Amino acid sequence: MAMYIRVKRSKTTYFIQCDPTEKILELKQKLHSLIDEPVDHQRLILVETGEVLEDSKTLADQKVENDAVVALTLKKDDNEFEDVNIVKPTDFYQSRDSDGGSNW
Repeated sequence: MAMYIRVKRSKTTYFIQCDPTEKILELKQKLHSLIDEPVDHQRLILVETGEVLEDSKTLADQKVENDAVVALTLKKDDNEFEDVNIVKPTDFYQSRDSDGGSNW
């Protein structure tokens, strides 16, 4: 049964079609074709629980459901992963209002 998940990083959201039986490694391979980052430089975190998703487990094993939001972090030059950085829509409005811009 096909499902969709939202993979977010900074201001970008990727809508990925997948199956609950797919392993996280397969999901990372799909992302590799979109973002050109090797799978071993990607870390996926289920936003709802804050759990890091393990490559060898399936989406179902880790309770990733249809329309779940997953944060993508990438490995930095020092071999550490960056912090989760997801810009929320309200962040756009606040920054726009604070600099005197007009509301749209």
